[in-house]
This record gives sequence, C-alpha cells and structure tokens, in this order.
Amino acid sequence: MFMYFDPMYLFFMIPALIVAGIASAKTKGTFNKFSRVAASSRLTGAQAARQMLNADGLNDVEIRRVRGFLSDHYNPMNRTLNLSPDVHDAQSLSAIGVACHEAGHALQHATGYVPLKFRSAMVPVTQFSSYGAYIFILLGMFMQSIAMAQFGVALFAVGFLFALVTLPVEWDATARAKRQMVTDGIVQPSEAQDAGKVLDAAFLTYVAAAVSALLTLLYYM
Repeated sequence: MFMYFDPMYLFFMIPALIVAGIASAKTKGTFNKFSRVAASSRLTGAQAARQMLNADGLNDVEIRRVRGFLSDHYNPMNRTLNLSPDVHDAQSLSAIGVACHEAGHALQHATGYVPLKFRSAMVPVTQFSSYGAYIFILLGMFMQSIAMAQFGVALFAVGFLFALVTLPVEWDATARAKRQMVTDGIVQPSEAQDAGKVLDAAFLTYVAAAVSALLTLLYYM
C-alpha cells in the first residue's frame, strides 16, 4: 500500500512556516537587542509588573518566577503572573516591556475584558482540537465517513477562531502596558518606544499563528 502525498499541502504549509519563522526571529532579535538596554528606573521585570499591578489595586496577584525562555504568561485560573528568568530578574527595557504586557492581562481579567473571557472559555476545547482534528480526519478517511472528517475540519475551525480571538487580547494588553509603563513611572517616555518595539515584535507571533491556523483550515476544507 502506497501513501499518497498531496503537493497542495506544501502550497499551504510553506507560507505558514515562513511567516512563523520570520515572526519568531523578529521577536527573539528585538528582545535580545533591548535586553542589553537598562531602564533608567533600574526596576526588574518583576518589580515593574508589581508596580503596575499595585497602581490598579491588584496587590493580591502573585508574581512567580518560572523556567523557560519567553515563557511568560498570566494564569487567570489562579491569578498568578508567571515570568521567565530573563524577564523576572533583568532590569532591561525588554524585561520591563514583557512583564508589563503580562500585567496587562491581569488588568484585563480584573476588569472583565470580554475577549479574554471568551479566549479563556475556549482553552479546553482548543487543547482538544489541536490533536483531535487530525484524529477525526484520519478516522474519516479510513472509515469513509464524511461526517467524521467534517468534524475534524470543524475542530480546525475552532483552532483558527482561538487564534483570531487572541489577537485583540494581546493587542489590548500591549496597549495597556505601553500606556501604564509611562503613567506609572516605570520607564521614561523616551524609553517607552523601545520597550514597545519588543511587544510589537511579539505580537507578530500571534499574527503568524492566526495565518498558520487559517491556512491549515483552508487546506482541509
């Protein structure tokens, strides 16, 4: 039995890989560039996030140091802000920008930001769809079940919807960080632009994820 390879798969996936690669390289390059530029406030990423959170009355949000490179995230389930060592401990504009971005997610959670609520509700389904889509499509092919294959495609649509909803969530968190880094006295106005460049580059990775999810969905439709 010979396995069939569809050349059209490359037509859809190669652009996705290129976009993802460019976005990843841009993010890492920009982060590394401004990780060598110290903020005049001499605050670490953790201290900057704490100052931003406290300014909005979120003194009870815990800041944790976690492993990994750019593994930073806010967990709405236990209301913890998790920062990687390069962000938690460093006094750079990169560290402060990323930390304040994650603090922005905590502010979204506290104010009931609707897109964040929607994205959080989608997480369990999206986690299943990421591998379930391929399983149902393959089962549909082997069992010659159109309905099962269509369900697999629907799961890809869920993944795309999640990636799409993520865009306004991340954009808003970045906007909050850019604004409050200055108003809360974390960085000088002249430094805010460079710290913002790190966040703008990181946003490209979410755009790339949305493009990849869309191309995957279009291929299997």
